[in-house]
Amino acid sequence: MASHQTHGIQQLLVAEKRAAEKVAEARKRKAKRIKQAREEAAAEIEAYRKERDRLFKEYEARYMGSREDVAAKIDKDTEVHFVQMEENVKNNKDLVSVG
Repeated sequence: MASHQTHGIQQLLVAEKRAAEKVAEARKRKAKRIKQAREEAAAEIEAYRKERDRLFKEYEARYMGSREDVAAKIDKDTEVHFVQMEENVKNNKDLVSVG
């Protein structure tokens, strides 16, 4: 009878070991699936970001011109304002009394 109990205990230990191995394998598969899902999500996010960036640059070029064009326009506008200010100073110099 003691031999029968020992045999039963051995069977339980073997079954417990197999169950633990299956749980460990399931955890590994789950971790692998999570890692794969993260990599796929990162790739999808990067592709989306690149597409949105491309669309923005296309929009920017169409409606705002290039950055060089914008900088040139700002420089031109600044020069026009300086010329106008110099003309105003020259025209109104007599009206200002220093005293």
